[in-house]
Amino acid sequence: MSCVPLKRLYSELPVWVVEDHHDVVCHIYRAIASRHLPLKNIKMVHLDSHPDLLIPVNMCADTVFDKDKLLSELSIENWIMPMVYAGHVSCVAWLHPYWAQQIREGEHRMSVGRDSSTTTIRVTSVDHYFLSDGLYVCEEQLENSKPLRLDVVKVNPVRPGHRSVTGQKDVDSQRRFVKRQKTDGEEAGCSESLLTCTDTLQPAGGSTETGLGAEDEDDEDDEEGSTGYVVKRISTILSETEPYILDIDLDFFSCKNPFKELYTQEEYDILKELFSFRGPGPDASQEELEECVDHRVHQLEDLEAAFADLLEDDGEETVTRWAGNPGMASLAQLVSSLKSRNVSPDYEMVHQAGLTCDSVELPHHVSSEDEIHRLVSAVQLILKDLPKPTLVTMSRSSLDEYCPLEQVDSVQSRVLAVLESLYGPLDLHKDYEHNSTETGACQPQAS
Repeated sequence: MSCVPLKRLYSELPVWVVEDHHDVVCHIYRAIASRHLPLKNIKMVHLDSHPDLLIPVNMCADTVFDKDKLLSELSIENWIMPMVYAGHVSCVAWLHPYWAQQIREGEHRMSVGRDSSTTTIRVTSVDHYFLSDGLYVCEEQLENSKPLRLDVVKVNPVRPGHRSVTGQKDVDSQRRFVKRQKTDGEEAGCSESLLTCTDTLQPAGGSTETGLGAEDEDDEDDEEGSTGYVVKRISTILSETEPYILDIDLDFFSCKNPFKELYTQEEYDILKELFSFRGPGPDASQEELEECVDHRVHQLEDLEAAFADLLEDDGEETVTRWAGNPGMASLAQLVSSLKSRNVSPDYEMVHQAGLTCDSVELPHHVSSEDEIHRLVSAVQLILKDLPKPTLVTMSRSSLDEYCPLEQVDSVQSRVLAVLESLYGPLDLHKDYEHNSTETGACQPQAS
């Protein structure tokens, strides 16, 4: 008789806090190896201002079967899809704040597999998020394909002025936890209960109302972004008994586009022009989709080559030669502007910034303290009606400034307080304290 390994349970909910988001992958793999998570078909609830669903463009698909090599090739924007192709993850619910609009709202079904012509990982989704990176291929071109269900679900901050969703005991528990965090040297910035907001959600400034009475709340349960709406959407994915990963990027609560602070508005506008992407219409034929991807791949390859050349020699002859290419005339103006502020521009960083400028800009929304408070409360109201996760992974995203450095410790303390109030004592691992050698802000990566 064959013996099936029993699923193992953690005595306390493990929470792994990392700096760069792709560093959560090793902790997920460790949970799989220890049989706390299944080998296949894991579900993930992913709270983030960015989807993180891109794919390492030139990475060989078989790299996913070499863990050490895979971990060395991942980055903050592309760590989920390799786990899908490896068969570990089959369902992702991307919960995004209202300012993040990179993928259209709703349920998406797609296949993720090995492109038979390039041996790289590619996807069958025709959403512009994937088309603009040249990642689309037709189903027939994929080998060893895996299905992915992606649910894109908007979350808005709560309206103020509502009763606590749990008892006073939970409030006191949170205050004790926040106080302990302060003694550890982290600024909590959370002097009042997180549990005093309504469970009807809206964008900040999106309404002149200050709150709804209890009689109004049920009427808005199905409003896009409300707690009722979000819980209903996620409940179709999760069951009470299935393990799942709760993944939280702290830039969900307040988010910067760090490239906007590196370049002038004129330079940023030129980058948007150089890297602009215009996708096909909603009824595009297979031929039109393939032409779109082929054109985009060549466009991105030319731009990469141009900035690599400029890194070696940004003299007038090099600039003129590249500016003569179709669609690249404004390159000369960009170089002139960059050199007027810095005689030796970092063209590699300029190229990274350009990669974020296609059909939709990177989100940029620095939240007020009140809005952070109301977003944290929204997340608490949603999580209290979902099953307990098996594993929590959390990314600070602060050294590259996607989550504002001056806010990240406060946000982290608030979120950890919520998790403890919902799930009891946490097995907390501040991985970023051990792995980061940086003491200041790093250069941003494209997300």
